[in-house]
Amino acid sequence: MKIPNSELRIQVCKCIVDFYHAEPPKKHITGYQQANSSYKIQMAEVGGLAKTMVQSLVLLENQLIEKLWVLKALQHLSTSEVNCTLMMKAQAASGICTHINDPDPSGQLLFRSSEILWNLLEKASKGEVIQQLSNLDCLQALKEVFKNLFIKGFSNYDRQLRNDILVITTIIAQNPEAPMIESGFTKDLILFATFNEVKSQNPLVKGIKLSNSHEDFELKKLLFNIIVILCKDLSTIQLLIDGKVIWALFTYVKKPEKNKIIEWSAAQYEELQLHSIATLSSVAPLLIEEYMLCQGNARVLAFLEWCESEDSFFSHGNSFHGAGGRGNKFAQMRYSLRLLRAMVYLEDETINNDLCEKGTIHQLIGIFKNTINKDNDREEAILLEIQSDILLILSGLCEHSVPRKEIFGIEGVDIILHVMKTDSKKLQSGLGYNVLLFSTLDSIWCCILGCYSSEDYFLEKEGIFLLLDLLTLNQKKFCNLILGIMVEFCDNPKTTAHVKAWRGKKNQTAASLLIKLWRKEEKELGVKRDKYGKIIDTKKPLFTSFQEEHAIIPLPANCPTMAVMDVAENIRAKIYAVLGKLDFENLPGLSAEDFVTLCIIHRYLDFKIGEIWNEIREEIKLEKLRPVTTDIRNLDIITTASENIGKMVASLQSEMIESQARQDMQNEQKVYSKIQATHKQRELANKSWENFVARTSNVKTLKKAKRLQEKAIESSRYNDRPPNAIFHRTDIKGLNTTVPSGPVITVESTPARLVGGPLADTDIAVKKLPIRGGALQRVKVGKTVDEPKRSAPT
Repeated sequence: MKIPNSELRIQVCKCIVDFYHAEPPKKHITGYQQANSSYKIQMAEVGGLAKTMVQSLVLLENQLIEKLWVLKALQHLSTSEVNCTLMMKAQAASGICTHINDPDPSGQLLFRSSEILWNLLEKASKGEVIQQLSNLDCLQALKEVFKNLFIKGFSNYDRQLRNDILVITTIIAQNPEAPMIESGFTKDLILFATFNEVKSQNPLVKGIKLSNSHEDFELKKLLFNIIVILCKDLSTIQLLIDGKVIWALFTYVKKPEKNKIIEWSAAQYEELQLHSIATLSSVAPLLIEEYMLCQGNARVLAFLEWCESEDSFFSHGNSFHGAGGRGNKFAQMRYSLRLLRAMVYLEDETINNDLCEKGTIHQLIGIFKNTINKDNDREEAILLEIQSDILLILSGLCEHSVPRKEIFGIEGVDIILHVMKTDSKKLQSGLGYNVLLFSTLDSIWCCILGCYSSEDYFLEKEGIFLLLDLLTLNQKKFCNLILGIMVEFCDNPKTTAHVKAWRGKKNQTAASLLIKLWRKEEKELGVKRDKYGKIIDTKKPLFTSFQEEHAIIPLPANCPTMAVMDVAENIRAKIYAVLGKLDFENLPGLSAEDFVTLCIIHRYLDFKIGEIWNEIREEIKLEKLRPVTTDIRNLDIITTASENIGKMVASLQSEMIESQARQDMQNEQKVYSKIQATHKQRELANKSWENFVARTSNVKTLKKAKRLQEKAIESSRYNDRPPNAIFHRTDIKGLNTTVPSGPVITVESTPARLVGGPLADTDIAVKKLPIRGGALQRVKVGKTVDEPKRSAPT
């Protein structure tokens, strides 16, 4: 390639191209075999051929034909990752891009150069290639190429090439070091993005009009996209203001006008509308004055009102931004709410006051209620996102204003309670219920707390019960936020009664739940406790494994130490605060283990203060400072007092554990006594049954039992009878039973005439039952009553 022979150079390039388009030989040469294409390509990679061809471009700056052949060879070589890496090391990206706008009547130079740049970005190190392209010469060349294609390109090929150049520029613009503004490219891109919506006198766009062709439609979307990337550089803000970008984007934020001719098809217009609103979410927060000048809040709220209306509108939902919005206005509503959320979270009082004056709070609550009523499982994820954004916007508006919280009022509390009653199983569905619950908890904090009427209504509707129900789910990501809300709610004197009244599964109380969470948290933190939950190290009763592993180091006064950070990083401080509001006394439903843990919680603040003083003492030692005698004495007193508290708590815990052990022993003895009594009763019952069976199966045993019974009856009677007393017998003479006599029962199973009646062997024998019923008749023994004669049949 260094030999100044045009034919030789072109032939070399043709040979390289033939590696990728090999044709079979026309005739076979004896003794030789043609190498296959894959071998040739592999050898080209191993030999570093791509790097050599890049270096040869420097020799061909003024020789167009040879340069085109070299570019054609590089175009084929750049299909390999190995070759692209070699080309990148030879600075191919910057070398090719710098000359991309060189004169070429055939147009091959631009096409092949852009193709090589594409391959380098895809197959080589993207960051390194972007770094090579992020210089003024490259961007100037790309700007001129794009400008020429935008103004003078009319064929479909030109438009496609123009869009490819814009995509490459978009990738370069992601590098904050790229001189986009210095090259003038940013200003031109903003002009091209807005000239169709905002009339401009700039001669570059005079007489230019975009068609509704696919290429021009893609160009419009690419221009919106690159504005989002460019606005990340704050130096671009003035150019965005001068280019009236906000005004241009807001031309799409309106309901479709009937019978109005537009240059885009319905599907294209809808996609551009959604894209413009998404772009506004990034640009509008940077241009607050422009946003307010064009009545941005009013336009967005009016557009939301249309989204909520029942106007006939058939959306296509074909684009990325329109996902899930086919046949409805959910996509438009979603992106409008994202825009509002971005503006509200600026915490600019001008914007927030303007929104509240326009009735945004009531409007958003109404939209939320309507989304609840929409039963659409197919679009459930989008509806959940809409609901989450509404709650976040309401939180941002009401956070620092009690009057706005009062506007939020009962209607707002109702929608929060509705979300809190969601089935807990849905939290694992992945559709967005977790995000919605986070937004709901945030809105409780920002929209309810601090407004007494809303707090009372929340309590009245069992809101605290719902918070505790969520706490039982044992979701660590929610616990911290829920406990923080409960700490704030406990400032309301009515809250305590609700917390104490709550009951969970298996009649669990709130205090028991909080203590259980404390134990779980300490286990995760690696706090040292014995098997009963008792303090092991009285000097460091709250130390976590992280604090044990990391030694104390001296820190500036404005930096929090590990002991202080521990308060914010776990939920122990919040549990202490809630139980403190319950006074640590008369807490129902606690086990002995809970009481042992409660001793530690009760002294949490004392332990934490002692821990911080220990850190102070250690830092003084590390800094080799010697406090005055009084300070040393005070430090010793504080350290000793803290350790004594630890010992006292440990002693109290030991007493509780021993007391519980004694109580368990007593309970065990009672259970054993009950078991023993039960067994004795069973033995007596078995013995009684055996006696009964013996009496019924052996007549001698029966008679003996009868005699014993009669003797027992006689011995129990009073022998000294008063004179003239009439004695009435209480037993039936001749009855051979040993059980107390009861009501007389006549058994009809055997006819009386055969056995003489059930009392035939007694003094009250019955020989015949009265025909018409009535009492049993007594007859003389030995006298037989003839049965009535039956008349013979006639």
